[in-house]
Amino acid sequence: MAEVLPLSETELRLLASLVRHQVQFMVVGLSAAALQGAPVVTQDVDLWFEHLGDPRLSEALREVGAAYVPPFGLNPPMLASRGSEPFDVVLRMDGLGSFGDEFRHAIEVQVGGLRLKVLPLARILASKEAANRPKDRLVLPVLRDALIGRTASLRKTSRTRHRQARRTVGKRR
Repeated sequence: MAEVLPLSETELRLLASLVRHQVQFMVVGLSAAALQGAPVVTQDVDLWFEHLGDPRLSEALREVGAAYVPPFGLNPPMLASRGSEPFDVVLRMDGLGSFGDEFRHAIEVQVGGLRLKVLPLARILASKEAANRPKDRLVLPVLRDALIGRTASLRKTSRTRHRQARRTVGKRR
């Protein structure tokens, strides 16, 4: 099965460097939704950082030959590196709490051997609703359906684990 979020080796090295240097960040936007099973397509990966001035971020970027590219014109700030598509840097998320508040509730998702913090689907939906841009309104029904499906799947998994735990306890008696 193909990776949900296909990334180049260079992009994975950049993410690995961020993780290794303990930079506080999370994947947000439609790329985060795709990692949670939403049937969406996006052209970029959005990363939200706790502090862009964190020296660990600079060290992580320098280690892999990447750089922070400040915003210019209509382009957002980015992390860029030779041999990879740039990562968009998100400065704020409409309708959400602070980075710290949202990071505490982030989920972990496995991507190319890395465990990345990802904004939960419900929070992505809340942000898209608050932003209320035409492109966001188009994807809202898909995100809502994905959230319903994910919630049902998590409930089923929880019920299965509960039944298994009860059987295990019953066998011990």
